[in-house]
Amino acid sequence: MMTSKARAIVLVLAFISLVWAVYIQAYQIAVLVGGAIGYLVWSHYREGTIFLATQAFQKKDYDRVRKLLADIKKPDYLRKGRRNYYEFMSGNLALKAEDYDAAERHFQIASRLPFRRPNDKAIVLVNLANINLRKQDFERVRAYIALARKLEVTSRVAQIINKIENEIPKK
Repeated sequence: MMTSKARAIVLVLAFISLVWAVYIQAYQIAVLVGGAIGYLVWSHYREGTIFLATQAFQKKDYDRVRKLLADIKKPDYLRKGRRNYYEFMSGNLALKAEDYDAAERHFQIASRLPFRRPNDKAIVLVNLANINLRKQDFERVRAYIALARKLEVTSRVAQIINKIENEIPKK
């Protein structure tokens, strides 16, 4: 839940504490501080700033979301439970910027990752269907809608699915 700058400051302070603990021969404290340093490094790569970005996304603070996601240099290292939200938020930012190819790429990656709730996965599939509807690739739209229909969704998402389905021209 820290940005890279905050994490770096805490790491420097922890390293100083580690050196101090070794100097005064407080090895138990040194082991604890070493473990904290290990956790900070691990969480930097596996957790990133996704939690902070998710909070900003819910508040619709898209500039902050963009900055927090840009703080993640290697999204491939994120664990699956974080990478799905990284790709989802990146896809939504690309949609807002009207970069449909990037949005589709991010949503494609997100669709292959596990989500906690089926409704979240359905939202990703609806976004993919909507992008392909704009591209007039109706076969892909039908495929995404069929996948989304198989999931347990809220009534709002079901209405969106119906609306997209009605926009597909009949043969």
